[in-house]
Amino acid sequence: MPTSIFLAKLIGPIFLAVGIGVLANATVYRELAEDFLRSHVLVYLSGLLLMTAGMAIIITHNLWVRDWRVLIALLGWLTAIGGALRIVMPQRAETIGRWVLEQPRGPAVAAVIWLAIGAVLATFGYAR
Repeated sequence: MPTSIFLAKLIGPIFLAVGIGVLANATVYRELAEDFLRSHVLVYLSGLLLMTAGMAIIITHNLWVRDWRVLIALLGWLTAIGGALRIVMPQRAETIGRWVLEQPRGPAVAAVIWLAIGAVLATFGYAR
């Protein structure tokens, strides 16, 4: 369980900060996302970083159990797959990103998801 707590303490606050940032600065974050999607280099580099982070989580914490720790394993797999997608098909990642930005509530919905996951992980990481 120490690995689970460590990863919850690491990931939880980051997710909370991103969620709060998107909600508090929606216009700035939308501009950041648009600038990011215009740069194939940034999409590719983020894929390398995401796949690396996802693989690190998978290697150290591939726990498929019936409690909160499965959230970390799921995040690891989603992060690795998302990173691989950006490496192999950066244009597809751009299409998905643009679709989210075109939705009037897309960024806000994403922010709420980030906040919810961050709150769960921070609670289990720090409240024990």
